[in-house]
Amino acid sequence: MTNSKLFLLGIAAMSLLACNQTNPLLEQPNTPFGVPAFNQVKNEHYLPAFEEAIRQNKAEVEAIVNNPAEPTFENTIVALDRSGLLLDCVVGVFFNVLEADGNDEMNEIAEQVSPMLSELSDGIILNDALFQRVKAVYNQREGLGLNAEQMRLLTETYKNFADNGANLPEDKKERLKEINQELGLLSLKFGNNVVAETNACQFFVTDEAELAGLPESAKAAAAEEATAAGHPGEWLFTPKRTSFTPVLQYCENRELRKQLLMDYTTRANHDNENDNKAVIIREMELRIEKAKLFGYDNPADYILADCMAKNHQTVDAFLASVWVPSLKAAKREAAELQKLLDQDLPGEKLQPWDWWFYAEKLRKAKYDLDEEELKPYFELDNVRKGAFGVATKLYGLQFEKLENMPVYNPEVEVFKVTEANGDLVGILYTDYFPRAGKRPGAWMNQILPQYIDDNGVDHRPVIINVGNFNKPTAGNPSLLSMDDVETLFHEFGHALHGLLSKAHYKSLSGTNTPRDFVELPSQFMENYAYEPEVLKTYAFHYQTGEVIPDELIAKINAAGKFNQGFVTTELLSASILDMDFHELTTAEGLDVNAFEKQSLAKMNMIDEIIVRYRPTFYNHIFTTGYEAGYYSYTWAAVLDADAFAAFKETGDLFDAETAKRFRHLLEQGGTRDAQELYIEFRGKEADPKNLLRRKGFIE
Repeated sequence: MTNSKLFLLGIAAMSLLACNQTNPLLEQPNTPFGVPAFNQVKNEHYLPAFEEAIRQNKAEVEAIVNNPAEPTFENTIVALDRSGLLLDCVVGVFFNVLEADGNDEMNEIAEQVSPMLSELSDGIILNDALFQRVKAVYNQREGLGLNAEQMRLLTETYKNFADNGANLPEDKKERLKEINQELGLLSLKFGNNVVAETNACQFFVTDEAELAGLPESAKAAAAEEATAAGHPGEWLFTPKRTSFTPVLQYCENRELRKQLLMDYTTRANHDNENDNKAVIIREMELRIEKAKLFGYDNPADYILADCMAKNHQTVDAFLASVWVPSLKAAKREAAELQKLLDQDLPGEKLQPWDWWFYAEKLRKAKYDLDEEELKPYFELDNVRKGAFGVATKLYGLQFEKLENMPVYNPEVEVFKVTEANGDLVGILYTDYFPRAGKRPGAWMNQILPQYIDDNGVDHRPVIINVGNFNKPTAGNPSLLSMDDVETLFHEFGHALHGLLSKAHYKSLSGTNTPRDFVELPSQFMENYAYEPEVLKTYAFHYQTGEVIPDELIAKINAAGKFNQGFVTTELLSASILDMDFHELTTAEGLDVNAFEKQSLAKMNMIDEIIVRYRPTFYNHIFTTGYEAGYYSYTWAAVLDADAFAAFKETGDLFDAETAKRFRHLLEQGGTRDAQELYIEFRGKEADPKNLLRRKGFIE
């Protein structure tokens, strides 16, 4: 997408009112807090809205280019940041709905729109007359008397042009446009293939005896899914995590565990219309070519230049430093699980489809902790209230559920977020249940950005958290696993980063930060999920209302370091695989499956663990902009463990002074250098040992 924007949404919307009375995307929404009129938007509205928003964006950028006045910070840099607000709205609505509630018609629209957006972005970034104005202001920067945020906007704007081809000769600019357009289409195709494969794969069980050991709640959910699919009296399982994870953890049927894990890990890796191997090869060819246009040997170094890590050598060394103790721990864990398997199946070797099953048994034996015993205390609404409560205690935020708000699906809920004094912070949407048109995983997105306009009005953001948690069944509400609880807190941490933003310029607001910094706020929130003080505020038995007993809390905390070798090795192997792909200098002869095997062999990955994301369904690096960036989760984990230690050191998880400093970090968005921001909060650089201690890898 482009960072270039229209001048004023109000002017754009008013001009549209005169020519279009029927498209809700092209009208000033008559809705509470100005949120999009989701309930009025139909598929036929999207393409005309994109066409009009793009037309206006081009016109406003041309006005900057043709301004007869000498280039200044205000008439060039700020004007560029202020532009594109209407397009922001259209993009924010369409792509959020596409990801969370899409359909074939929307996929077709996306395929039409993607080249249009690429053309617009390239037309702005590669507009030499515009770049010359930006460069003229940049060259005068030291004498302009700019404050820190203004200087950041100027330098980031200049870098955005330079890093995306403004300095390239004309022939290379034309080739770059072609590359960007094709990459946009390939990204859409990759994601669509994963969704299609996930939806197409259905495994029906007809004999309940095959489900021995599976909790009743999981069986009930599978039975409802089967009935909905036209197979009453059967049980349906799919490659969605909420469906197959309970089978991996509890089902005694080893063949069923194997079947479902293989269905999950081989998605889009079959020789059919949804096969992503050729898509990956073409994406890598284009990414390598693009990096070389800019003088880099590989895509990783081109991408990392603007991140905290700066280059692939730094990332590789960092990952290796955590990989060694993680793999060592995973091998110890595998040996323990092998002993349990030997008791059941002498002579058999532990396999990936055995790990979760025997890990659950071992956790029960070591800590007397059964996750099914915990689930009744983790009712979705209560867990969300718990996350909200942490934000209230840390930052004084208040959350009010809003009824009768425009939403794109009846399952979506909306909350008004305010300061303690009632001032609006922003609007938060939550959409937590899986559906056919929703891509897998969990994420936070911005629907409308935060910024302060030329009149000093602070436009508050509209943010969404999306997940794929268990749907309520006829007998039970949505009950979360421990992993689900952490996921909800994680995405809410991203939401707070967007909601608390206080930037003047929207290209610097909220989560517009380096990728290896953006996961800090989200992972920081995970730390609170299982703290005893926090658990007692949200973990209530859904039937009795009883607060989670101290005995269970003690078990949770005693088991806090359990299975961390597996968890970390699974994550790091995906990060290393990502880097191996993006350190390629050529894609000639690339065989995706062979390359994955080679990468895992190089890192000495043990056979008992499958990498978290195999290439053909690795959405993070082939659709969502985390290429050469999946390491960010572990990089940010060092920061979040160290940040949480700052609270622990005070003896108060909600220490007011520490919370005030951390909120200030969140409010800054991308207005400051990330390392500078962190050191300002902590008083020093992050200590990696805090992460290793948290995982139990060192004392």
